[in-house]
Order: sequence, then C-alpha cells, then structure tokens
Amino acid sequence: MKKLFLISLLALFSIGIFAQDKGFGLGLIFGEPTGLSAKLWTSERTALDAAVAWSFSGVGWLHVQSDFLFHNYDLIDVSSGKLPLYYGVGAFLAFSSDLGLGARVPVGLAYQFEDAPVDIFFEIAPGIALLPDIDFYIGGGIGARYYF
Repeated sequence: MKKLFLISLLALFSIGIFAQDKGFGLGLIFGEPTGLSAKLWTSERTALDAAVAWSFSGVGWLHVQSDFLFHNYDLIDVSSGKLPLYYGVGAFLAFSSDLGLGARVPVGLAYQFEDAPVDIFFEIAPGIALLPDIDFYIGGGIGARYYF
C-alpha cells in the first residue's frame, strides 16, 4: 500500500514537471533592474510576470514591476524546446527618497527547455516614468526561472 501511494504521488508530481508554459516559475533577472523574477502562466499563451529588484540608475531604487504577457510560439522554430517571442504591458513602482511610478512595454525571447523545468529569457522594456517626473524609461535584462 505504501509503494502504491508513493508511485501515485510521484506520477502526480511528474505531470507537467517539464512544462515551462504552465504553473509558476521563480528565478533571477540581471540587468536594469537586477533581482528576483517570477512568472505565473494564466493560459498556454499568456502569463503574469513580476520582479522585485534593485535599479542602479540614478540614486538607486527598489523596483517592483508586473506585466501581462502574450507569447507567440509560431515565429521561431527550434529543433528542441520552444522559443516564443513575448510582449505585453505592465507597470512599475520604485522606492527611494521619492516614489516612482510608470508604465512599461516588455518585449523578449524565452527559451523553454524540452527536458528541464527551466526557462532562460532576454527582454527589453521601454516605458514612461510618470512619477516623480515624466521621463522616458528603459529596462531589461537576462534571466532564468525554475518552474514548480
């Protein structure tokens, strides 16, 4: 009975273990800003993406961002795994001596490994800072996430 329970639990856990287009991923992003990155898939082609990171621009900011992303799997064909182009819209808050607020439009590529619950990504995110001053904003970086 114990063996049957363990086998059932293992089978249930392994369903979708290698899918990076489902579930929740957590990892790191390096760039502007640099810190923790998370992604929660809402469908096969859409996801919520977020980061809590440190921005090194100017006086330095604690940067919190979130985006709604669309993934296009049809543009780039790879022999193993998947390589979707993604794009979306989001917002950021930045905390320093002032409060920063703005909108961003991320565009990137995310390689999803076929045999591992990991993705690696590169993105660029132009946008506009609304607070403390209206200004052009550009962020982006490279990163990786592990999917649970």
